[in-house]
Amino acid sequence: MTIGIGKRGGLRCILPAYACAAILLGDEAPRAAEATDSVGTALVVSVDVSGSVDETRYRLQMEGIAGALEDAQVLASIEASGGIAFAMVAWADTARLAVGWRRIASKAEAQAAARLVRAVPRQPGEFTCIGRMMRTVAATVLPALPVPADRTVVDVSGDGIDNCTDTDDIREQRQSLVQAGATVNGLPILVPGENDVVGVGAFRAPGYGLRELPKQADRDGTTLDAWYREHVVAGPGAFLLAAQGYGDFARALRQKFVLEISGLKIAPDRGLPPTNVVSR
Repeated sequence: MTIGIGKRGGLRCILPAYACAAILLGDEAPRAAEATDSVGTALVVSVDVSGSVDETRYRLQMEGIAGALEDAQVLASIEASGGIAFAMVAWADTARLAVGWRRIASKAEAQAAARLVRAVPRQPGEFTCIGRMMRTVAATVLPALPVPADRTVVDVSGDGIDNCTDTDDIREQRQSLVQAGATVNGLPILVPGENDVVGVGAFRAPGYGLRELPKQADRDGTTLDAWYREHVVAGPGAFLLAAQGYGDFARALRQKFVLEISGLKIAPDRGLPPTNVVSR
């Protein structure tokens, strides 16, 4: 789609319509972070868009993220902390930067970022490649952070375990995020009757066809929140907060954003139920 802008300047938007709309918002468009700014939190929201995520689930996630940015309590936390740098990564077989880094320090900037989130088109993908996502975030997303931040958080949500590689690689990629100064928090989406038990059976590795990955403890039956706690959550002050299904995703993410942006310390896990916050 091509959109003309004015009669004299000759400027034309030759991007997809959703991107043109963001450009044409003018003063309402989200302001990219400037080199002279600093923020309390650099927040990467990393969201699962693999084959288990149908259109309804995808929209619940996008609306949950956008709604969290617009939430009054989240906005209060953002303003009190001196602003955040926000980016969103969508991942399945591969990971891509769906919303680039931008500074959010006001209601208008939060609303503009939320509009971009709602406009992100789905990407194709079947597999749940958490390790690959971590590699991409460490190699390309975090180095592109344009402002200094007091803390960096990678917020990982999804409804399944990694079915692309083994846990040694996941551990290595997770460690690269921690070494880059990031805290990795988890938001497993627990779907009753669907992912109550995870980690068993054969796994299809992209590019290799159907094959069984090496036998290891994480391939034995476990719960998704336990797997996230063991293989995803890491770094200073890291914690896990589970959602009880996709309908609970928005609630869980709002609560998580407030904790992450405020930099609140989470008490150690005392056997709380999965809807509550537990630290590593």
